[in-house]
Amino acid sequence: MASLDWSQCPAIESIPGKVSGAWVFKGTRLPVATVIENLEDLSIDQVIEQFDVTREQVMAVLEFVAESLRADPVPTGAHPL
Repeated sequence: MASLDWSQCPAIESIPGKVSGAWVFKGTRLPVATVIENLEDLSIDQVIEQFDVTREQVMAVLEFVAESLRADPVPTGAHPL
């Protein structure tokens, strides 16, 4: 799978010097990776409660990831995960 072009996701930003340039939810210092990692163990509602992020922000990132995955076809002969 190709890496995601996070610059195309309008809900996040990367600013040099802010959280070491990590991709964060716009207007926050919360890295997108933190939320994605926590979604393995927590529901979206629990993530919203524990982190300074809105449902709209989380959904925008998840929709971006889903769209990116749909746009990245699996090569012939490859086995999807």
